Amino acid sequence: MEDCIRSGLRPVLNSLEQISQLQSLAKQLDRPLDAVLQLDTGMSRFGLSGADVQRLAQEPERLTGISLSLIMSHLACADTPENPANADQLRTLQTYAALLPKAPLSLAASSGIFLGEAFHQSLVRPGAALYGIAPNTSGPNPLAPVVRLQAHILQIRQLSKGDRVGYGLTWQADGPRRVATIATGYADGFARQGAAKGCAWFRGQRLPLLGRVSMDSMTVDISAIPEADHRG
Repeated sequence: MEDCIRSGLRPVLNSLEQISQLQSLAKQLDRPLDAVLQLDTGMSRFGLSGADVQRLAQEPERLTGISLSLIMSHLACADTPENPANADQLRTLQTYAALLPKAPLSLAASSGIFLGEAFHQSLVRPGAALYGIAPNTSGPNPLAPVVRLQAHILQIRQLSKGDRVGYGLTWQADGPRRVATIATGYADGFARQGAAKGCAWFRGQRLPLLGRVSMDSMTVDISAIPEADHRG
C-alpha cells in the first residue's frame, strides 16, 4: 500500500482489510488518500460483498481518511447481452452504492459498453476493445483491429504427394503443394494449440497452416498464390 501511494497510484480496495490498511496509512501521513472501491455484484471474484457494504454503511467511520474517487464492479455475462444477470448486477451496484459515500460509478468493461447507456454510468473501462476485439458474437464487430503480426518468408519449397510437414509429421500432402516457412511461431505469441484452424494472410488470400507451430517458425500452404507474386 505504501509503494502504491508513494508512486502516485490510486489503489482499488477489494476488502475491509485493505480499507483498514489504507486508513492506517492516511492517518500516518496525516492526509486523506484517494481510492477506488470495488464491489462484488454477483461474479464472486473481486470486491466487497453485500455484507461488507452493509457493514460500511453501519460503520461509516471505517472510511475516515479515504476519499472515494470511484465505486466499481465487473459484469460476469456482458458478452451475452440477453442474459438477465447483466441487469441484476446493474441494480445491485446501484443499491450498494446508495449505502456508501457518493462517488462516480463504473460497471462496464469492453463488452459492457455495448449493452447500452444504462451500463455506462460515470466511467467505462475498455480493455480488449481498444485492440479491435469484438465485444460479443451477437452481431457484426463495429471495431477495427489496431495491431497485426507480420512475418518474413524464410523459405519456399515444393512438396510432392506423401511429403510430411513439421514436428511429429502430423500433416501429409495429398498432392503437389507449394509451401512457405515464415518467421513467426509460438515464441512470438502465435498460439501453438490453434495450428489446426490457424492461418496466415497474403494480400487478402487465406493461407492454411500446415502441421505444428514451431517456436520461431511455421509452415503455410501458398499453392493458391501465383508464383509470380512470390517475390512481391
